[in-house]
Amino acid sequence: MEMFELVLLMLVLIGVSNVLNRFIPTIPVPLFQIILGTLAAIMPLGLHLPLNSELFLLLFIAPLLYNDGKKTPREELWNLRSPILLLALGLVFVTVFAGGYFIHWLIPSIPLPAAFALAAILSPTDAVAVSSLAGRIHLPKGILRLLEGESLMNDASGLVAFKFAVAATVTGVFSLADAAVSFLWIALGGLLCGAVLAFLIVWVRMFIRRLGMEDVTVHMLIQILTPFLIYLITEELGLSGILAVVAGGIVHAIERDRNESVQAELRVVSQNTWTVILYILNGLVFVILGLEIPSATQTIFHNPEYSNLQVLGFIGLIYLGLLLLRFIWVFVFWRGSWLMGSGEDLERPKLMSSLLISLSGVRGAVTLAAAFSIPFLLQDGSAFPERDLIIFLAAGVILCSLVVASVLLPLLSREQGDDVDHSAEREHEARLRMLKAGIRAVEGAVNEENGRAAREVISNYRRQLYHLQQSQNTEDWSDRSRNESIMKIRFAAIQAERQELQKMLEQGEVSGELAGQIQEVMSQMEVVLSSGFKMKAMVTLFRLQRLFKGQLSVKKREQIPMDKKEKFASIRLRTASAALAVVKSQMNDTNRQAVMIVASQYQDMVDRLRSGVKSGQHMDDTNEDMFDQFKNELQIKAIQAERDEVQLIFEEGGITRATANKLRQYINYTEAGILEPGEEE
Repeated sequence: MEMFELVLLMLVLIGVSNVLNRFIPTIPVPLFQIILGTLAAIMPLGLHLPLNSELFLLLFIAPLLYNDGKKTPREELWNLRSPILLLALGLVFVTVFAGGYFIHWLIPSIPLPAAFALAAILSPTDAVAVSSLAGRIHLPKGILRLLEGESLMNDASGLVAFKFAVAATVTGVFSLADAAVSFLWIALGGLLCGAVLAFLIVWVRMFIRRLGMEDVTVHMLIQILTPFLIYLITEELGLSGILAVVAGGIVHAIERDRNESVQAELRVVSQNTWTVILYILNGLVFVILGLEIPSATQTIFHNPEYSNLQVLGFIGLIYLGLLLLRFIWVFVFWRGSWLMGSGEDLERPKLMSSLLISLSGVRGAVTLAAAFSIPFLLQDGSAFPERDLIIFLAAGVILCSLVVASVLLPLLSREQGDDVDHSAEREHEARLRMLKAGIRAVEGAVNEENGRAAREVISNYRRQLYHLQQSQNTEDWSDRSRNESIMKIRFAAIQAERQELQKMLEQGEVSGELAGQIQEVMSQMEVVLSSGFKMKAMVTLFRLQRLFKGQLSVKKREQIPMDKKEKFASIRLRTASAALAVVKSQMNDTNRQAVMIVASQYQDMVDRLRSGVKSGQHMDDTNEDMFDQFKNELQIKAIQAERDEVQLIFEEGGITRATANKLRQYINYTEAGILEPGEEE
């Protein structure tokens, strides 16, 4: 029961950390989670979570690295192979030796082999921490890809070096030749084993599908188990499970790209499921890190042999030494990447880019998990030298690297021209991904009953996608005048509808009562468009109305005669067509994108109304109600998929928080488009 309560508390802390981040966005979520975990540990609640390093790597690091391998662009990683190897291998081993000698010189009580062990666990950057910081700190794309590739590879090299350093400390025996051969065997064998196992799992999934088993639940279960199976089997063979799950994720991505026949429903379910899993795992990693910090520090703080100020100074000096070594390596030795024939995606190292890469080398929970795995006793039965101090130093450097990166990186990354010059391009790419996510969501929900509504919603999305692709270089999407242009065009369209309705009224084609009802709806839309607050209120009200649609609005619809509904649709077709013509006539080079947005919505309305008018004599009131209900449900599903995609792009570091908020506002505006005149009747 205690473990269940602890897990429940950690999940609550994850939610609280994200709420706090909304109010204080300058502090990244990982720091909030570490702080909350630390506070929970020091409170008199009796909370204690023994950290089993092997179990921690299996439950948390394996699925997270598997996902990173799955989503990281393979071509970009290959183009950056030399810089990645220089950081993931060269820098790690240089850090182990140089850092080990520095730590032994700084703290002579730590033997040289134990100092090598501490340097080894401090050498790899943490993939989870890097990806978490990337969501708030918008680094240049080349640097971000380099850091992702480095963090995927350097865990294995750092942990292997740590293993041999600990073994040398415990046994007093070390062989450089044996260590080099063992490293190659563990690393290359891990990559190969992970790829082979991933291919076998893919084959099993395809075999199950050929048997006719298309159950999404079964296939989703196999996906979830994949990283755990790969890691366990590879570790049992004495190879690197970390590199194995990375290779498995890459193989999964290749299979996903090549196999276009995979069910759309499975893609949607897989994306949503992994989003939840990764959200929880990322949060738990940092909450657990916070829970372990008090136990890692209290022994040293209460030890009379050490001065608290002195050990804090050790942490600062070790972190500065690691930072300086990383900066020198990047700035000076990075030129070898071009001599080796890769690194084309990055400019030659400059002072600022080298500083960004150096500060981005944050340490995370993997470092602390490795520190806790240090044995208590040596081979002769004596205590492992300075074990508590090593754990304390590791925890301190983790916190120091996170805090410094969180404070300095936002300030330095703002000065990079890459963000300024390409912000509009990134926003445009994000909008394309949003629309594609909406299409996938609708495709995954198609069945025999909602097929016609799904085709209409998908057609509208594809039309928007086409217009967006055609207008990529015609307008700056980040310009605030875009929203003003949209509003101006919308008002012009409503005015055109009013004029067409007045013309029909004068010619006796519409009754005064019906014209008055339509005029009232148009007035409501003008009020909504003129006030952002009223728009949000109207959208909220409309969402609530949809909750009770099946109970409250059915009776109201039954009271509307069929001939009146057909007449209403016919009038709306005339007014919408007139508005569409006016909107298209106002297109010029400055408002092309805004016109396309409004025209796309009106074209969708015209197509729907025209289809309804043509088939009105064959469609009864119940079928029309069902069509509207299906369409609304699919639109809601697509809009939610767009919101999820925005959050995913933000977490991947593809857009800044400001851009994410802007896209969410755009989605809200699109949702308000559901309130088009005619939907309320």
